[in-house]
Amino acid sequence: MFREQILNPVLNNLTACKYRNAFCIEDTYYTYADFAGQVANIRSLIRQRDVRKRQVGLVTNNDIETYASIFALWLDGYCYVPLHIKQPIDRCEDIIEQVGIDTILDSSAKSRYKDALVLKTKEKTTPLDLVPKDNIDESALAYILFTSGSTGKPKGVSLSRGNIASFVESFWASGIKLTSEDRCLQCFDLTFDVSVQCYLVSLISGACAYTVPYGEGKYLYVAGLIDDYKLTFAVMAPSMLRYMQPFFTQIDMSSLTKMILTAEACPKNLLETAYKYCKNVELYDFYGPTETTIYCTFYKLSRDSFNKELNGIISIGKPLKNCIGLVLDENGRELPNGEKGELCIAGAQVTPGYWRNDEKNSNSFFEKDYNGETLRFYHTGDLCYKDQDGDIMYLGRIDNQVKVQGYRIELGEIEYHAREAIGRNVVCIANNEDGINVLYLFVEGVPVETKPLLDYMKSKMPHYMIPSHIKFIESFPLNSSDKIDRPRIKKENCNQ
Repeated sequence: MFREQILNPVLNNLTACKYRNAFCIEDTYYTYADFAGQVANIRSLIRQRDVRKRQVGLVTNNDIETYASIFALWLDGYCYVPLHIKQPIDRCEDIIEQVGIDTILDSSAKSRYKDALVLKTKEKTTPLDLVPKDNIDESALAYILFTSGSTGKPKGVSLSRGNIASFVESFWASGIKLTSEDRCLQCFDLTFDVSVQCYLVSLISGACAYTVPYGEGKYLYVAGLIDDYKLTFAVMAPSMLRYMQPFFTQIDMSSLTKMILTAEACPKNLLETAYKYCKNVELYDFYGPTETTIYCTFYKLSRDSFNKELNGIISIGKPLKNCIGLVLDENGRELPNGEKGELCIAGAQVTPGYWRNDEKNSNSFFEKDYNGETLRFYHTGDLCYKDQDGDIMYLGRIDNQVKVQGYRIELGEIEYHAREAIGRNVVCIANNEDGINVLYLFVEGVPVETKPLLDYMKSKMPHYMIPSHIKFIESFPLNSSDKIDRPRIKKENCNQ
């Protein structure tokens, strides 16, 4: 299925669309023929290295070599593990150790990793060897993405070839269609699962993907891409669209014909702005934890008619083709429409599990009989209910996991590193301000200089996990169960 859904269409386009552009990276175009040459070159380098372990580290530079590496690895059944170029080296080395990676592909001018396989190659491989290796099982891993962990240690979500193939089939079944004439935005870091959808559906369609470099000014850069290159298809987190709003009167967004809003709850009032400035666009709200392979539900929005919402948040719709979504109570019983419970997902897109983490797997997955069949479900941790039409309405997180700038994080990880740095009791709270989660860190005790605390956290965590505000409280209030009263702290100290 992976070969039919992904490899064969892309390989076909390497020939059929060889003179067309496959990527635009920092204003430089690369054709499908260029991309084919890079895939073949890197595949040759990997074979010369005689890489034995299936899991290979990939440094996430914004260049053609990095994207080509993904397909070079997939052709021979390898799995890539993205290592972010800007995240602390301690975090990346922890990932390397957890997975047992001994080969790292890196196109950087100077690698941070000893013995990395350098990918800056100019010579061409002739003839191009792009024939996929036979008999690679669908259960073989395609990539492992590491997300925030409550113990301060990132956890790896393993995605199989079968998962990705099932996702692609589901994606096309949603009704979205792309052609070789489309110009597609790819603005997500390769450590974030939505990036996989962005580059995959573009290459499968013979279209061109326009990427975004790492660094400051990301939102302005995206606005410039849409305006300058007349992009037709975009996938964005609602917060990105919100940050772009000041530029809407200065840019032309009328070229957009399809747009997906994803990665965090979508505020209804944001749609009105999108429809005003994107005059020809079809909007979709897609939802999905990494554990369900990028997206597992979707809702097609309407420009002219009613769009379902709850507390100003748009419905996340119905399950994709290869997913089953049930709202369950605490005892695992399916709830009738209208009753609130946890959304749980089953189907071919559900991950095999967390990398070498039996405890997390046992807590996150469970088996349940459904329509005469025993299925494996994933606990999303999201509080939802289904309306009378079966559309899923989203109410928020059951636990203290939140999304910031589209990234899912656990507040416990931030608290862990803050406690390590300052040696005090701390509480991290996400406060929704105009539809965007803003992080507040509260420290118990008398005020001290915060720079050492911030410097320590920046050395351990990516930028989106660094609190925007640090406040000191002499003594944390307790509730009737003698637990820290987080709602009270939030009510009395945020937005002040």
